Amino acid sequence: MAASGRTSFLPIAAMAVFVVMALARGASAKSPGEAKWEKAPKGSVVEKHGRLRVEGNRIVDKNGKPVAMHGMSLFWSQWMGQYYNADAVKWLRDDWGCTVVRAAMAIEHGGYLKNPKREKEKVVAVIQAAIDLGIYVIVDWHDHNAHKHTRQARAFFSELAKAYGKCPNVLYETWNEPLNKHDWSKVIKPYHQAVIPAIREHAPDSLILCGTQTWSQDVDKAARDPLKFRNVAYTLHFYAATHKQSLRDKAAAALKAGVALMVTEWGTSEASGSGKLDYAETRKWLEFMDRHKLTWCNWSVADKRETSAALQPRASGKGGWTEKNLSRSGSLLRKEIRARNPIRQKR
Repeated sequence: MAASGRTSFLPIAAMAVFVVMALARGASAKSPGEAKWEKAPKGSVVEKHGRLRVEGNRIVDKNGKPVAMHGMSLFWSQWMGQYYNADAVKWLRDDWGCTVVRAAMAIEHGGYLKNPKREKEKVVAVIQAAIDLGIYVIVDWHDHNAHKHTRQARAFFSELAKAYGKCPNVLYETWNEPLNKHDWSKVIKPYHQAVIPAIREHAPDSLILCGTQTWSQDVDKAARDPLKFRNVAYTLHFYAATHKQSLRDKAAAALKAGVALMVTEWGTSEASGSGKLDYAETRKWLEFMDRHKLTWCNWSVADKRETSAALQPRASGKGGWTEKNLSRSGSLLRKEIRARNPIRQKR
């Protein structure tokens, strides 16, 4: 949603990126993921909860306890790349209390298909920051037509899982928002069935998040014809001023049917990303997500002139935002995330 506002790998180049970053941190392991996964920072959310997994219709932590993370989604990577850096991620953890961030790697519109090295490097920077800071990171294949790019998605996620498969921080979102014309059973499910094994080869225990029909709203359809993989949850997206009780009813039905959900993208605005900021429906959605212990990421860390953007125009790409740098939505979300932070993050 909020689309308007909103090839395969080069293994040698990718390895060079990983090695340079590892050496810069004084790591001796072969990849950034391998360098840090065993030793989450003391007091961090990842140290406390470890690898997340699906149990029944809930996402649970390493102790089998239902758990929810709360954070922000970065904007389309090709348009707001200035926020894909360690400083911004650290500010989101330390000042906002985020326990998860989402890297929305653009695929079309000048994204990964056209510039694979550039877009992948942005994602790697966010992943490594999350690992170093001890928070979770969702790597999102931000695409509306992923079924046309199955080969590229398999290559991307295979390489990513090979580097970070042992790391509990990294969650894999395989298709951001299938369109309403993409049938769940005939188009979307077969795509996930093709991509998931590429991840599982290297990350057998990692949590995988699967987009659903109609901009990741028809979670009830997925629940009636679920994927036959373990540790799979389905993504639910909404924009509060557009999607109301009927979508909450769909989500409740999916949970009742026994599948796990994660809200990897939601906005306080209309579905366009602009228009009304709906405080009343936002409150209803927050209560619903709290009651069902749903992890969520709000859309978005951006300084675009639109309602759902968390930042005012020309806000620094490195964090350090004061109240005057925040939009109405950003101010609201900062307060809500800080209120839900389950542990005190180390600065």
